[in-house]
Amino acid sequence: MQFLKKVLPNGLRVITVPMKDNPTVTVLVLVSTGSKYETKRVNGISHFLEHMCFKGTTKRPKAIDISKELDALGSQYNAFTAQEYTGYYAKSDARHFKQIFDVVSDVYLNSTFPDAEIEKEKGVIIEEINMYEDTPSRHVQDLFMKLLYGDTPAGWNIAGEKENILKMKRDDFVTYKSRHYVPEATVLVVAGQVKEAEVMKEVKKIFGSVKKEQKDQKVKVKEMQAKPEVLVSFKKTDQTHFVLGMRSYDLFSKHGPALTVLGGILGGGMSSRLFQKLREEMGVGYYVRAYNDTYTDHGVFQISAGVDNKRIKEVIQAVLIECKKLKEEKVSEEELSKVKEFLIGNTKLSLESSDDIANFYGGQELLRNDIKNIEEKSKEIRKVTAKDVQELAKAIFTEKNLNLALIGPFKDNAHFIKLLKF
Repeated sequence: MQFLKKVLPNGLRVITVPMKDNPTVTVLVLVSTGSKYETKRVNGISHFLEHMCFKGTTKRPKAIDISKELDALGSQYNAFTAQEYTGYYAKSDARHFKQIFDVVSDVYLNSTFPDAEIEKEKGVIIEEINMYEDTPSRHVQDLFMKLLYGDTPAGWNIAGEKENILKMKRDDFVTYKSRHYVPEATVLVVAGQVKEAEVMKEVKKIFGSVKKEQKDQKVKVKEMQAKPEVLVSFKKTDQTHFVLGMRSYDLFSKHGPALTVLGGILGGGMSSRLFQKLREEMGVGYYVRAYNDTYTDHGVFQISAGVDNKRIKEVIQAVLIECKKLKEEKVSEEELSKVKEFLIGNTKLSLESSDDIANFYGGQELLRNDIKNIEEKSKEIRKVTAKDVQELAKAIFTEKNLNLALIGPFKDNAHFIKLLKF
């Protein structure tokens, strides 16, 4: 699938992905800001700001004005915040392109942050944090990042701390937005049944006069680890949820394709090694995942699962044995081929809709300033050899590189530390 890229004089990058046989269109605005761009005092503001952008603009003063207009078009719309980016999108029948483009642009450019709405939304955000904390399979991911990066932006919760949320004022939002929501830090993606000329006409009309500005940068992550680390969070649960992970490589690393394949071997699909081991052979849990989580300046390879409390030690040992096998023995060509096709096939299946396509192209452009289509990415996966996988496993599966975060009915981490060895 072909894409077209234009850059405005103010630095705004515009990606158009024509999909002539798709009846929908998606307008997505991505901004390179998230929790890693925050200070301690305003940790959580990227996510809070994302909420507030839907609470009224100069053109659409109330939240209901935005939702009513988009609902009347039969649109799907939402926003999201991560460590390194924030996104706003709407998807609709292609004939409504101009209308949804106007709304999404308005939300991004002209939000007003009414004081009354800020105070109301504080309660919503706090309940969202409570929901995450009450969902161990989700919350253990936050604990894992805290374990690795401590009291630094990479270790903070995206949603922030409740105390922070309650203290935030309108000026905080205005200041933060002015320092981060600037054209050179923004990618606008339109994917679906639309022509580039149509897109650029709307872009120039709305964004052409936006001034070029400098953006505040994030603090670069420093990787430091000399021994295995464990973080245990006590909670009376029927299951223990854990993340076992290792520091790996960033988004720009040559090891990216091999890391993807390594994740596929261990936890990609129902025939993967860990799924077969933990669920089919041991019968200790329902889900198990393995993948590399990459950022612009660091990466983490992680294995996660929810398992029987009484067998958690046995499970951790079993996971480590499977990791060790990959260091000692090359993957067979049969297994390697199966995993590659699984990964490529799943990626293609995940890119059938205009919103998925928009995220696929926009995310690459925002974070890498470079875009590879699905065929190029598939070629990279197919080039990975058994030797590549083994060498990668040897590099990251080391004792001092082990980290374990878990939530369950445990108060002491000493006996878990003893388990973290190859």
